[in-house]
Amino acid sequence: MEKVDRLVKIENVVASATLKHGIDLRSVARAFPKMKYRPDQFPGFVFRLKKPRTAILIFGSGKMVCTGAKSAGEARRALRNVVRRLKNGGIVILGKLSTKIQNIVASANLGGTIDLVRLYECQRRDERMMYEPEQFPALIYRMKEPRAVVLLFSSGKLVCTGAKKEEDVYRAVDRLRQRLEKEECIFYSEQQKRMH
Repeated sequence: MEKVDRLVKIENVVASATLKHGIDLRSVARAFPKMKYRPDQFPGFVFRLKKPRTAILIFGSGKMVCTGAKSAGEARRALRNVVRRLKNGGIVILGKLSTKIQNIVASANLGGTIDLVRLYECQRRDERMMYEPEQFPALIYRMKEPRAVVLLFSSGKLVCTGAKKEEDVYRAVDRLRQRLEKEECIFYSEQQKRMH
């Protein structure tokens, strides 16, 4: 799967975390006055980190959501970093933080042009595929294994979303590439053929 690893770029990992107690967001706002808290516009406190470059939404219920991470590990580190900073700012945090990856969004370029009409025609009975080019230029493929949704463009570029593990993103792209080659729906130039 080394070929696929080079093609895929993780764009965003969304992770959630939950404390076993609520957080007083007004106290957080007083401890971190440079951070964003406008309860009349949004019910959470927005805590931005530079390293890793992420935004953590903190809610009064004790729930947190991290966005902008480029890996699952980075998302977990960002959440732990925020909890540590909250403690250092005098906010009472009890117990351990339980984290869960909610969604991974990745992009990839398969390096060839794709005949989406042919792919869709070959798989017409496949209810997991939807292609209506007059409404949206990509073919939408809902994979069952691994569980992910892929938006596939004729340029060979794609967006993969819905995976919960990074390895599932790589597996989804690899399975899709193999299927395209098997169905003879992807076409490589001479230079691209030498790379594949």
